Amino acid sequence: MNRPKIGLALGSGGARGFAHIGVIKVLEEANIPIDCIAGSSMGALVGAFYGVGYSPEQMEKMALHFQRKYYLDFTVPKMGFITGDKVKQLIKILTKNKKIEQLRPNLTIVATDLLKGEKVVFKEGDISTAVRASISIPGIFVPAKIGDRLLVDGAVVDRVPISEVKKMDADIVIAVDVSYFEVEPEINSIFDVIMQSMDIMEREMIRFREIESDIMIKPMINQYSSTAFKNIDTIIQHGEDAAKAKLAEIQQLLQKWKEK
Repeated sequence: MNRPKIGLALGSGGARGFAHIGVIKVLEEANIPIDCIAGSSMGALVGAFYGVGYSPEQMEKMALHFQRKYYLDFTVPKMGFITGDKVKQLIKILTKNKKIEQLRPNLTIVATDLLKGEKVVFKEGDISTAVRASISIPGIFVPAKIGDRLLVDGAVVDRVPISEVKKMDADIVIAVDVSYFEVEPEINSIFDVIMQSMDIMEREMIRFREIESDIMIKPMINQYSSTAFKNIDTIIQHGEDAAKAKLAEIQQLLQKWKEK
C-alpha cells in the first residue's frame, strides 16, 4: 500500500453519535479512504452499518426515519428498562445477518464486562449481538448476556476506542468525540440521571485520550442531549462541519506520510 492505513475511532453519545455519519460523508467526499473502524455504543452501530455497505446518504435517510418506539422494548425495571430484543432484531435485519469479519472497512466493537470490569472486544461473530452489547447503557438497557458474561455499553471503559484502532495497525488515527457535558442540566427523569452520571464519569477519561490520536474531531453538539432524536439532521450537519474544519490537517498528515 503506497498510502497510510487510516482508522476511525467512533465514540459513544446516544443521538449525538449520528454526527459520525456527517464525518464519514466528508471523508468520502474528500477521497480520504477509511481502512478500519473501532466503535463504542453508537459509534459501533454507525461503524457496522457503514461496514455492511450503506453510504453516508443512506445512513442519513435511515437516521431521519428513526423513532425510538420502533425498536425500544420496555420492561419492568430489574436490571434495565429496555430488554434490547427489538433493537437486536432490527440490527440483524439492517446488517443483512452478516458477521463482523465480513465487514469492510474492518470493524472492532467495544463493550464492557459488567462482572469483571473489563473491556470486551468483538472482531468476529454476529454483528447484532456485539452492537446490542455495545449500546447497552447501564440502567437503561438490560445487560446483554453472552455465555457467562453480562455486557454493557462500551463507553463505560472506552468511550472513544483509539487504542483499538491502533491495534488494527492504523498509521493515522482519526478520533471522533461526540461526548457531552452540561454543568447545570435539567434532570427530569431517571434517563437524565443515568446519562449525566456517565458523562461526568467519562469527561476526564477523554481529556487524556485526546493526545493519543493523530486527529481529534469534536462536533459542536454540546447543546444536544443523548436523547435528542428530534435533532438528528442538525447533529449530522455538525458532524460534517467539524470534519471539514479538520480536512486540511488530515491532508497535511497524508502528505507527510508520503514524504517519509
